[in-house]
Amino acid sequence: MEWNIQSRAHACQACKKQFADKEAFHTMLFDEKAGYARFDVCQDCWNSQYSHGATDRKGFVSYWQSIYTVPPAAPPEAIQKETAETLLRRLVEENDSKYGPALYILSAMLERKRILKVKTQLSRDGQRIFVYEHGKTGDLFQIQDPNLQLHQLESVQHEVLHLLQHGLGGSSNVIEQRSNSIQSSDNSSCPSSEADRKSADEQVAERALGVA
Repeated sequence: MEWNIQSRAHACQACKKQFADKEAFHTMLFDEKAGYARFDVCQDCWNSQYSHGATDRKGFVSYWQSIYTVPPAAPPEAIQKETAETLLRRLVEENDSKYGPALYILSAMLERKRILKVKTQLSRDGQRIFVYEHGKTGDLFQIQDPNLQLHQLESVQHEVLHLLQHGLGGSSNVIEQRSNSIQSSDNSSCPSSEADRKSADEQVAERALGVA
């Protein structure tokens, strides 16, 4: 025969009053057709209704007294970390220029993973635009080249890592720090050569692998 003991009640099953923390309560166990049934009652109900004659009740099996303790709060649900693809889609939906550098890094990551493929490169208002296609869904993503320099990659890489770990909610400070860093670097450096530009593109792709 299988024992099927029910969990402890959180309120008196006679008067329905909630048990308080550290409150004494009484448990009776009855044998019913469907199995064993647990019945928990408070001290008052026990004294007035069950202390005398409980063992004579039909199906009575056992009795014990316990101290009720408030169950601990459920642990918070684990934060679902973003993947490179889900984060890319969310940032595209945000349509905020401040995420431009992060989008560029993410698209490079997904290209190296063969999830996205560059279909064409366009030029609009002097800016290079990469048109990526998702290999499975066929979705197209237009990602603007933010013209990152080698000395700017580390701060953007840090931003992407933060977004992947914490999502958009906690990214404001990181993005502000990155923007200030890039602006400061731009003001103190000379325009890059075409060779530097190509090296930056290669560095983006290589560093992207380390973020995944």
